[in-house]
Amino acid sequence: MADKRILIIDDDPDVRLGLDIRLKANGYETLFAADSLMALSIAQKEKPDLILLDIGLPGGDGFVVMKRFKMIPSLAAIPIIVVTAKDPLTHKDWSLEHGAEDFFQKPFKNEELIKSIRRLLGEEVKISWLET
Repeated sequence: MADKRILIIDDDPDVRLGLDIRLKANGYETLFAADSLMALSIAQKEKPDLILLDIGLPGGDGFVVMKRFKMIPSLAAIPIIVVTAKDPLTHKDWSLEHGAEDFFQKPFKNEELIKSIRRLLGEEVKISWLET
């Protein structure tokens, strides 16, 4: 697998660190943003292969960030996975209808997130009998 770059957009440093460790263990490079302005700047400069986006961000929530990404041609095709503590009953459908490819509520199963990332990046998804 070629090194794919994933932009983690989350204001919680512990969440960023946890995702960083898990993603690097699976062969991905990571980029970070802690707020919506930094997220747009880094995404435009670095052109990540995939974005993990929290909804509750300073400087504009994740929905605003997602909307802006979809309006910029060079960023519009980057898959976005929403990873948030927000209630899926009120946020999942909206996220998927407005551009997210997948939705995970924190806490989530790391294996499920990695499967989703691999699927969205067009990588082979290996299913272990231990995960069933």
